[in-house]
Amino acid sequence: MPAPNETPRGDGIPEGISLDARATWPPPELIQSFLGDADVDFELRPGEEVAVHDDPEAQAAARQFRDVLGCFASGITVITTMSGGEPVGMTCQSFSSVSLDPPLVMFVPARSSRAWPLIQRSGRFCVNVLAADQEHVSGQMAAKGADKFAGIGWTPATSTGSPVIDGALAHLDCTIHAVYEGGDHYVVIGKVEHLEANIAEAAVAEPLLYFKGRYRTTDS
Repeated sequence: MPAPNETPRGDGIPEGISLDARATWPPPELIQSFLGDADVDFELRPGEEVAVHDDPEAQAAARQFRDVLGCFASGITVITTMSGGEPVGMTCQSFSSVSLDPPLVMFVPARSSRAWPLIQRSGRFCVNVLAADQEHVSGQMAAKGADKFAGIGWTPATSTGSPVIDGALAHLDCTIHAVYEGGDHYVVIGKVEHLEANIAEAAVAEPLLYFKGRYRTTDS
């Protein structure tokens, strides 16, 4: 289902995208070249899929970086959008709030992400905050070459039409506000157009967390 406001400008870019975001907009002919060959489309440990020089010192430094960052427990989200009338999704650990006024959030996809170019080109996305019983959703949304939405129910978000995954604790419906280069990643700032907690789920469910290489939850 296409997003309600998916009418592009004359240059092919949807309305509501800031100049910073448009400055890095990928033309259609480059989308396929951006997709890469990674087996997965996410990183639960920062930098895990980034190639490191074979120098032993560089490898040791990279391992220390990954291990130390793995000590930061975080929630798990799935970032979704619509592209060509089809749902797109990617698992994302690197998500954070940024600003209350205006309401901004942030997620950080790797340059090698297969889903990110499609999300960027759509100009909109939805952040789905996963519940403890949705580990299978996290894994499926990270798989390469599979129907990521097979067996996963969803409904269109209120503002952008991006998929809201059934059973998620909450979702934030966003337009892309700005995109910045950040080493081997992009820093994506989204403006929140609508947000909602799933009261029925949030009242009884625990969040899906990731800590030191394992899925966790707050339930003891």
